[in-house]
Amino acid sequence: MSSSMIKAVAVAFDENSMFVSLSDGRLLGIPLAWFPRLLHATQEQRQEYCISTRGLHWEALDEDISVAGLLAGQGDMTHRPAHAA
Repeated sequence: MSSSMIKAVAVAFDENSMFVSLSDGRLLGIPLAWFPRLLHATQEQRQEYCISTRGLHWEALDEDISVAGLLAGQGDMTHRPAHAA
């Protein structure tokens, strides 16, 4: 199964991590530190997500996370760290 066909089917949280169940049976554990909006959100806000064909969306938090990005090991891409020259 190609990674473009793999979908999220469920999401769960603990204090420090997000767990994404995938349609191919894998379970991804992702540190919330990778996504500051989720890290600082309340448990109730974290539970208000929608699963789409491409990933996960939290309307109130303005957060979108793609399954492809998770599989590639990417965290929040909106604030890239500055690199020294």
